[in-house]
Amino acid sequence: MIAILWTYRIEPGRAALFEAIYGPNGNWAQLFCQAEGYRGTELLREGDGRYATIDRWNSAADLERFKQRFAEDYERLDARCEALTEAEEFIGIFEIYGARGG
Repeated sequence: MIAILWTYRIEPGRAALFEAIYGPNGNWAQLFCQAEGYRGTELLREGDGRYATIDRWNSAADLERFKQRFAEDYERLDARCEALTEAEEFIGIFEIYGARGG
């Protein structure tokens, strides 16, 4: 299993909308759910307008298939979300140590 980590700094006054879109039942998760191998999203909040997301997938191959199949939908949602953040940083793709199944 793998985890994809991103961090974000939110534009003032945009936290509620950001949380709705990036949370475990938000627009991103709904898009990811259409693909085989998606295991879920966690949204973490630090309290000062800083957030992190962890998206879990069975494998890097599942993630790549998603990217190919849903590239246009991904780009459209990403463009819609640009106004919500002051900054975002891709941290990396990590293998989940000791994960079973997948």
